[in-house]
Amino acid sequence: KCKYNHDLKEILANRPEDIHGIDGYLNEEGCPAWRLRGYCDFGVMCRLGSCHINMSTGQNLRKTADECKSDASKDDDNNTETEASQPKVQLAIGHQNDIKNVISRDTMVKLRKSTYPFVCKRHFEVAKEKQKQKQKEDARVKEMNEEAPKAVDADREHLTATEAKSVGDATTPALPLKERKLIDFRNKVYIAPLTTVGNLPFRRIMKQFGADITCGEMALADQLLQGKASEWALVKRHPSEDVFGVQIAAGHADQYTRIAEVLTNEEGFEIDFVDMNLGCPIDLVCEKGAGASLMLREKKLRGSVEGLTKVLNCPVTIKMRTGWDEKKNFAHNLVPSIQKWGIEGIGAFMIHGRSRLQRYSRLADWDYIAQVASSQSSDYPKIPVIGNGDIFSYNDYEETILKRVGEGGDTDNMLLPTAMLGRGALIKPWLPTEIKERRHWDISATERLDMLKDFVRYGLEHYGSDQQGVNNTRRFLLEWLSFLHRYVPVGMLEVLPQQMNHRPPQNMCGRNDLETLMLSKNCADWIKISEMLLGPVPEDFQFVPKHKANSY
Repeated sequence: KCKYNHDLKEILANRPEDIHGIDGYLNEEGCPAWRLRGYCDFGVMCRLGSCHINMSTGQNLRKTADECKSDASKDDDNNTETEASQPKVQLAIGHQNDIKNVISRDTMVKLRKSTYPFVCKRHFEVAKEKQKQKQKEDARVKEMNEEAPKAVDADREHLTATEAKSVGDATTPALPLKERKLIDFRNKVYIAPLTTVGNLPFRRIMKQFGADITCGEMALADQLLQGKASEWALVKRHPSEDVFGVQIAAGHADQYTRIAEVLTNEEGFEIDFVDMNLGCPIDLVCEKGAGASLMLREKKLRGSVEGLTKVLNCPVTIKMRTGWDEKKNFAHNLVPSIQKWGIEGIGAFMIHGRSRLQRYSRLADWDYIAQVASSQSSDYPKIPVIGNGDIFSYNDYEETILKRVGEGGDTDNMLLPTAMLGRGALIKPWLPTEIKERRHWDISATERLDMLKDFVRYGLEHYGSDQQGVNNTRRFLLEWLSFLHRYVPVGMLEVLPQQMNHRPPQNMCGRNDLETLMLSKNCADWIKISEMLLGPVPEDFQFVPKHKANSY
């Protein structure tokens, strides 16, 4: 017997009222699936379903093909009008294309059942094979006649060479060679991978404000190889993301290689580059040998880079920190070491100007980033370097990056004029526009609310319009608001520009009630903003930010 209610009349009678949002903006657009595709999979469970549910019979309506085309042309007309009137803030959603990089059900089942036909073997499997082969060799030698030592030595050498070759073949996938697509990172605004908050709806907002390159959230290789749907969701790509990368964190070379096999073999996957995470400071990640701890294991790192570059047909980028401890930085030694390996396919180094133990406290060390960019040898092909840390205005971009690019005519300096944004993009999503237009944008509270409305629309499209989809959208909205409140409007600053590590005064008041609400550090006020956009929350609802930063 099913535990869920199947009485349609009772479901309709108890169905909660549709969510409206402030000024009824959600009611005007209705269910995103109905508007974009002509059919909603959630039926009577949709929280915006009044537009596609026959309330008397409970029937879930479906649009004809002609109706869908007509609605799509109306959306295109609305886009043109919106772009002409407000090109920088609110862009209406065009006709929705399918999300890319969705892993097939068949592959997920094989990963979960450990039946995926990997070429690369796990490191412990290779170790076991070596041990078994050694035992066989010892047993065979023992059985040989002691009177023929030369024959024994020759046989031993032949056997060892054969076994070494077989083990090497097992760890290096023999996939067909493909043309590698190159990426030019110069003079681009690159949104760094941002755990939890750097989700697909947020990246759409960043594209709306002028970002050139986006990257998915950090995905753990062991979770991907187990077929965890929540982890594979992190590699999904929206059609608006024209240059898109995937970031992977792993502690073993075989994990990186196996993930590369899946990404390469999966049909329909479109990935422009794969980013290796050597910078995550979280204990749970570092204890697995991944993240920042992989910087300390050069042999594992080399095997990981070789495994990825041999399988993938896209560039591999390596994101790292300055070192483990700020007193003992070693990125300036690690980067030339990787360069001397002579591995083709490394697109760039991404250097975060802090050590692992610093996490996000104190200012990023841009002088050291410039030192790392000049540390490569002229005897080998040089690899571009992209710096990261504390870019919060166009002034920061020009003074910390452009000033150091080719400083003093230094031909050894490989630092690229790339604006790689992390927390700056979370606090000021319009930062790409400021950098490209070289201005300080005094964006109003109403314009920022319109931005949040767009995020909610994108969230309901991506996560679904049922109650679970609304909950997910609200959760990620609140996580983002835990960063957004740090922004102080330009018109209220005594000194321009605002710095990343500057904390606003307590109980700061804005120029109107909405701006004051957006400046609040109180979680209850963030929930009020979410209720303006997604309707009321249950009485016992509470929210605690996932990332409690002790630094700005």
